[in-house]
Amino acid sequence: MPSACAGRCDLESWPRPAISLRPNWPPEGSVYACVSVATPPLEAPVVMSAPPDPLTSVVSLDHVTVIYGKAAALRDVSAVFPAGAVGLLGPNGAGKSTMIKALLGFVAPSQGEMKVLGLDVRKQPREIRARIGYMPENDAHIPGMNAVSFVGYCGQLAGLPPVDAMQRAHEVLYYVGLGEARYRNVETYSTGMKQRIKLAQALVHDPDLLFLDEPTNGMDPKGRDEMLELIHDLGHNKQVNLILSSHLLPDVEFACDHVVVMDKGTVAAQGPIQQLKGPAGRVFELRFKGDILQFTGVLAAEGIQAHATDEDVMRVFVPEGKSARDVFTLAATHGVQVRHLRPSVPTLEDVFARAVGEE
Repeated sequence: MPSACAGRCDLESWPRPAISLRPNWPPEGSVYACVSVATPPLEAPVVMSAPPDPLTSVVSLDHVTVIYGKAAALRDVSAVFPAGAVGLLGPNGAGKSTMIKALLGFVAPSQGEMKVLGLDVRKQPREIRARIGYMPENDAHIPGMNAVSFVGYCGQLAGLPPVDAMQRAHEVLYYVGLGEARYRNVETYSTGMKQRIKLAQALVHDPDLLFLDEPTNGMDPKGRDEMLELIHDLGHNKQVNLILSSHLLPDVEFACDHVVVMDKGTVAAQGPIQQLKGPAGRVFELRFKGDILQFTGVLAAEGIQAHATDEDVMRVFVPEGKSARDVFTLAATHGVQVRHLRPSVPTLEDVFARAVGEE
């Protein structure tokens, strides 16, 4: 099946900087167990499209609504995903997976327009899928296949010649940490290893854009950290455009530079993480003695947002025009004893709490 991905593992001819997953592999004199590594010459040079301009968005949605039955999974969503590593953050049921499926052309919106890599999702879904890599949330391996055969087969489905697909399969499996286990059947893998092979099959054809749906699901702490290191490396060192969908704030904050926050099928906030973390006022950590619910209400009435982080600790957002002195004054007026009030570094958790209106 012809595809825009054909020949993409010819890293020397690819116009953007090659993703060097394992530059010194295979060792000199080694051979593959499944196929010869001799690559026949191409009959004609493969013309590749240029990568997206880093100053433009790689994904955009304009007033998109997706309805399942009587329920709206996405409601009038407008969002822009710039080049680089972008997080799609939100609780379970916020509409993240629905958005990805709509961008892939698997779900048709009832209204709105979507573009991926400058291509219209309604008119050019096949061209889009030829240029993206998708790591689904649920397992999607083929029973009875070992890892290298499965990833190589995925490369062929994406348009790579069989020999090139097998070579890339070995390379990406080493990159994701499955090099020593690449001849084992996938059904014998642990949950963490299955997550890694899903990342490998998404990478095998050297896509222009990666969709990663909950990539750390079910992983132990060590495996989760290693997966996040891989994602960070792809987005920041390998210059791969990626969208990381997750409900885990630390994952998005570690791996991404931009974020789109979803809540109940709508976009609650979007932009550079550092910019969103810097509120108009200042953030303080407040430890006090008194009624936390009553004092939170007092602060809210004065335009000062606060949410509890511990039994007697709150993070307080003091807007422009007010200062820490106003917090002390309110505390004294309402009989609340301030134990300490100190500046705090804003986190993505603060951004999420403000975006979805949590106390």
